[in-house]
Amino acid sequence: MRVPLNTALAEPNIDYSAPDIVPRLSAENLPQLPPGVVRPKFALGSLATGIVHLGCGSFHRAHQALATQHAIAATGDPRWGIASVAMSRPDVVTALRAQDNLYTTLLNDGGRVRAEVVGTITEAVHAPSDPIGVARRIADPRVRVVTLTVTTDGYCVSPVTGRLDTGCDRVVRDLRRRARPQTPIGMVVAGLAEVRRRGGIPPVLISCDNLSANGHQLRSAVIDFAALTDDRLADWIARNVRFPCSVVDRIVQPGTAADAAVARNWLGGIDDRTPVSAEPFLTWTIEDFDGERPHWEAAGAQFVGDVTDHELAKLRLLNGTHMLLAYLGALAGYPTIAQAAADPALAALARQFMLCEQAPTLALSGAELRSTVDELVRRFRNPAIRHDMTRVGRNGSDKLLPRVVAAMSDNVAARRPTPAAVLLIAAWIRWFDVARTDDAVMRLIDTRADALAGPAAEADPHRRAELFLARTDIFGAVPDLERVQREVGDALAELGRDSVPEVVRRRLLPEFEGRTR
Repeated sequence: MRVPLNTALAEPNIDYSAPDIVPRLSAENLPQLPPGVVRPKFALGSLATGIVHLGCGSFHRAHQALATQHAIAATGDPRWGIASVAMSRPDVVTALRAQDNLYTTLLNDGGRVRAEVVGTITEAVHAPSDPIGVARRIADPRVRVVTLTVTTDGYCVSPVTGRLDTGCDRVVRDLRRRARPQTPIGMVVAGLAEVRRRGGIPPVLISCDNLSANGHQLRSAVIDFAALTDDRLADWIARNVRFPCSVVDRIVQPGTAADAAVARNWLGGIDDRTPVSAEPFLTWTIEDFDGERPHWEAAGAQFVGDVTDHELAKLRLLNGTHMLLAYLGALAGYPTIAQAAADPALAALARQFMLCEQAPTLALSGAELRSTVDELVRRFRNPAIRHDMTRVGRNGSDKLLPRVVAAMSDNVAARRPTPAAVLLIAAWIRWFDVARTDDAVMRLIDTRADALAGPAAEADPHRRAELFLARTDIFGAVPDLERVQREVGDALAELGRDSVPEVVRRRLLPEFEGRTR
C-alpha cells in the first residue's frame, strides 16, 4: 500500500514581473526544447475545457494537471483540458498566460531530475478579476469534473462537526453578495444553481485536499450553503451531484529562483517563470463513480469502492508524522523536514510513532506497514525537496484532531501508551512561545492564534496544557483527559528546560533508541 499525501500549498517565490531577458516558454518554441525534456503528446490547440480546478497552486500543477496530461496521452481524448482558477493572487495566472499556459515540472530524487512540460491547462483564471465568473465556468455543459485544492480553510468547515461554519465571515459575505461569490463553496453552489436552472447534467466534484472524508465534507458544506438560500436547490444537489472522496500523494515544494534556473538549463536556455518542483512519487486514490472522466489510471490513479483505509493511513502515518517532525524539528532548530528526518533521535521517534502509536489504529498488514514506514522515512529525508517547517506546521489547530488526536484517543481508550503523540502536542503548544523569537525557524500561522493567545501566555506548563486540551473544538473528547493533560504538561516542562534530543530519547523504546547510535 502506498500512503497518500498532499503537502504543497504555497505559491512559487518568483518575481513574475521581471522583464524577459531570454526567450519565454511558449507553444511556438515547444518543438525547440532539448530531447531530454518530456513534452505534451497532443496538439495544445486540440484540447477542450472539461475540468474546472479551484486552486491553481503548485500541488495541483505537479499532481492533477500532470496526471491529466498522462491520461490524455494514453487515450488521445482531448476533452479534458483544465480551467485552473487562482482564488486570490494573480501571480501564477499572469505567468502562465505569458507562456501559453505551459510550465515545467521538475521531479527531484536526490541528484536526479526529470523535466516535463505540462500543457493541460487551457485557461488560467484569476477568480477576483475573471469577467466570465467561476460559477459560469462550472456550469459550462462541457465541464464534467470540478476538482479542488483550496486548503482546509477554504472549505469554511468546522473541524469538529465537519459541517459548514455558517458564522464564518467569508460565508456571511457570500450570502450577502451571491452574484459574485468569493469562497470556493459559494462558487460551486452558484455554478450548480446555474446547471439546475438550465436542466443540465451536474459535474462530479472531487476534493483533493487533506480533509478527513473530503468528499463527504465537501458535499455537506455545499448542501449546507445551498440550504441557506434555497432548500429546493439543496435537495437537488443532494439527489444529483456526486462528491467522491479522494486521497492524493506527492510532496511538492514551492518554486524558487533556483528552480527557475534549473528549468532554464533543462529547457536549453528558454525561460519558465512558473516551474514546479516535486518528488517522483505520485499516487491518487479516488472513490469510484459513474460518469465521464479522464483515464487517470494511466498516471497511477486507483479507483476503489472505499478510500477510508487509504485516507486514515495517509492522515495518521504520513501527515501526523510530518507534524511531529515539523514541531519537534523546528524546536531543535531544523528549518526543513529533510534535516529533521536526518536527525537520528527524531527519525527514531518518527518510526516509533508510526509503528507503535498510529499503526494499531489502521487496517494494515505487518508487511504493508514496514514497507510503508521505510518508504516514508526515505521520502522525508529526500534532500532535493525543501519542505520548510512553516508550510507543514501551519494551522495545527485544524489538523491535530484528524491526524494525531483521533488515533491517540483510540490508544488511550485501549490503554496503549502514547508518548510520541503527547510530545507532539506539547511541541505544538510550545511553538506559540518560540515562534515569536528572532531565531525561530517556523512562523506561527494558525486560524486560532488570537483565541489561543491567553492559554499560550499561561506560565505554568501544566495549567497551560489544561487550557489547551480543554478546547474540544481542537481536540474533541479525549478519554482520560486529566491524565493526558498531566502528561502534556510534563512534556511542556521538559521542552522548556532540556534539549529536544534529551526529551525525545526519554520516550524511545529500547528497539528504537538503538537506531540513534
